[in-house]
Amino acid sequence: MAWEIGRRRECFFDGELLCEDETTAEFRLHEPVLRETVLTHDAPWEGSGCDYHNLFFDETWPGVDGAHPEGTYRMYYLGWQCPTGAPDEPQPGKIVVCYAESPDGLSWTKPSLGLCEFDGSRDNNILLGREDKNYFDNFMVFRDDAPGCPADERYKGVAAYCEHTGRPPVLCAYFSADGIRFRLGPVITEQGVFDTLNVVFWDEQAGLYRGYIRGFHDALEDGSVRDTERIEYGKRALNEKVNIRDIRYLESKDFRTWTEPVLLDFEGAEDVPLYTNVVSPYCRAPHLLIGFPTRYVERSGWNSSFEELGGREARRLRMTLSQRYGLTVTDCLFMCSRDGRRFHRFDEAFLRPGPENGRNWVYGDCYPARGLVETPSPVPGAPNELSMYLTDNHFSAFPAHLQRYALRLDGFVSLHAGGAERKIVTKPFRYEGSRLYLNFATAARGWLTVTLRCGGEEAVSDEVFGDTVDRRVGFSGKTPAAFAGREVVMEIRMRDADVYSFRFGD
Repeated sequence: MAWEIGRRRECFFDGELLCEDETTAEFRLHEPVLRETVLTHDAPWEGSGCDYHNLFFDETWPGVDGAHPEGTYRMYYLGWQCPTGAPDEPQPGKIVVCYAESPDGLSWTKPSLGLCEFDGSRDNNILLGREDKNYFDNFMVFRDDAPGCPADERYKGVAAYCEHTGRPPVLCAYFSADGIRFRLGPVITEQGVFDTLNVVFWDEQAGLYRGYIRGFHDALEDGSVRDTERIEYGKRALNEKVNIRDIRYLESKDFRTWTEPVLLDFEGAEDVPLYTNVVSPYCRAPHLLIGFPTRYVERSGWNSSFEELGGREARRLRMTLSQRYGLTVTDCLFMCSRDGRRFHRFDEAFLRPGPENGRNWVYGDCYPARGLVETPSPVPGAPNELSMYLTDNHFSAFPAHLQRYALRLDGFVSLHAGGAERKIVTKPFRYEGSRLYLNFATAARGWLTVTLRCGGEEAVSDEVFGDTVDRRVGFSGKTPAAFAGREVVMEIRMRDADVYSFRFGD
């Protein structure tokens, strides 16, 4: 059965389109590059614990000051200071939800909202405070573009919530007409732990709401899993070999009634502890869901590597609060899905903690924000790039920085050939349009050629070389127009080259 791809962009984030028996090119994961700090979380209600940033572009929102009628990027995040274990440290303040805006994803501001009082003033960017009797955490927002969505629920949030501290939280909905003033909504699910950024969104391609939440399960000797019983929040005895942090999926047609959460299917990959997931439809190919799960690694005990690792004394102080605050480090993976349940997960790190600087290699490194922004390249004339955002200085005495990282459009994964010739062979598919466009890069001596096979006919491209994100491929004889709407197989032969994505069009 042939794949129907029409004119959509297909990215090589997984092997679903590949004929694995014939493809010899190798998957290569690409790491984003640090650009600059875009926000410093140094307000009195912020600190090193500012995290779980999530953002989206809202073309209907001109900004709090109305200065951007063409639309604004809207960001939500937690404001608080992590405890460090220092003997003279003040009691950490309560978690608040903060708000920032940007016209371009590069320049961010914290507008004064006048909603919540802090130290006697409402001149702050706090969107939600925290009442003494209530607990909430991990606030995530999306704009709901589902047909028939009520105007006063256009913006929806989710958070871990309970009416009295000490009880297990549930995942609750929040509703808003403007993305600024939220009211508490119904419970989405009680089945989970929720101590990370839980994600929900309307998937236009599937016509339903998807949710990705946190849970725990026990790892059994036979490789199977068993759900860990729900216990008082914050009182679980954690052990990587027994209690595995996991990601679970649920869905809804109406945002009121949800399915039972089920574990993601990682195609038999190793069962490793995973934290925040930030799953979303990929902005340039929304039929693909991508995520950046944080991998939680708790070492069994202090050893000589910890003695030499940067930030030793701060690590020892944190261990006076909890052993895992010193023994745990985190990094970030990349995963992709076409159905929302089964994910292809790369187990090589997509993001590492990086060169030791005394403040990294900690529990809390490599937490990406949910949301990508297409931004101009710093190189004049070069194609745009994708920007993503991560925090640093977590668990330190310093304010958290939100840093922008950049990578090539569609550039998370490529199919790669080195010095020897390799090839990509697809499964049969049908397309629309008369031209083929490639996102690719070669060395000066590198090259690739494309052959489209349909029945006993072929269309063979000219030699292609260069480095660009949307190259129209030239054909000397038959062209892609000859096979539009028919079942084809595509073969790409390549040397010293990477191919990231392709599409057909006019």
